[in-house]
Amino acid sequence: MLLSTAAGGAGGMITLFLPLVVFFLLMYFMIMRPQKKEQQRVKSMLAAMEVGDSVVTTSGFYGILIDITEEDVIVEFGNNRNCRIPMRKSAIAEVEKASDGVAE
Repeated sequence: MLLSTAAGGAGGMITLFLPLVVFFLLMYFMIMRPQKKEQQRVKSMLAAMEVGDSVVTTSGFYGILIDITEEDVIVEFGNNRNCRIPMRKSAIAEVEKASDGVAE
């Protein structure tokens, strides 16, 4: 009798923790892993920026990079090229290489 209750108690613990483990695995693969991949993509995109690349800021403005420092960039906006605004690299949402738009 004593052995059957001990075995039943261990089985009860497994059935109690199994859904919890499955829940955390689902959370990892559905939320944390894609977020880390996106952060890595953004980091590599910002590291590959060069002067002359076209960018889109997080607020939706289109411009061209004219200077890049360690944490900041200077972006030139508009057709007359008179509007130059310094901003953080983290404010860049998309980068299009200058060579991408040129037909060879």
